[in-house]
Amino acid sequence: MKQAELAPELHLREPHEPGESGLLSRINAPIARWCMKLSVAGLLVIVAVVFYQVFGRYVLNNSPTWTENLALVLVLYVTLLGAAVGVRDAGHIGLESLLVLVPEQVRNRIELVIHAIVIVFGVYMVYNGIVLGHSVYTYKIPNLGLPEFIRYVPLVASGVLVISFSVEHIIALLDGTEVVPSWH
Repeated sequence: MKQAELAPELHLREPHEPGESGLLSRINAPIARWCMKLSVAGLLVIVAVVFYQVFGRYVLNNSPTWTENLALVLVLYVTLLGAAVGVRDAGHIGLESLLVLVPEQVRNRIELVIHAIVIVFGVYMVYNGIVLGHSVYTYKIPNLGLPEFIRYVPLVASGVLVISFSVEHIIALLDGTEVVPSWH
């Protein structure tokens, strides 16, 4: 039986050629690559900042006060952007080991539910990031002088990306295609 006959209510299509991609994939793939490049660059800056702090403390005997706060802000950007890309590239913890035991039509339904739940989580990330950022809008980060809301920008951006990447996965499931990871 064809896949469409097994699950007609899902309107799953026959698998496409691996090279085919939709508009959302053509938009999301470069965004995901740029997010990973920014995360790697941010990680390198964190290493440099922490090295400078250790050098200042133990060699110069004068520890810079701004380095810890900058490193903490950068960690937020690195981890949240990287986590969003993990959603797109299926680098997150999943239930693949259990899903291989069920028939494909059931697996597709479970994957749709999982992606829908991830979208809900992304919506909460965006909403709460905006609420929290707005609540600290007038405060400054000590020793940096930057507005406190910049700590919540990556939460909102990551939430938007998680939503977009999960929608891409849902479209791919319904089309019978797979999302090609950003680094292929």
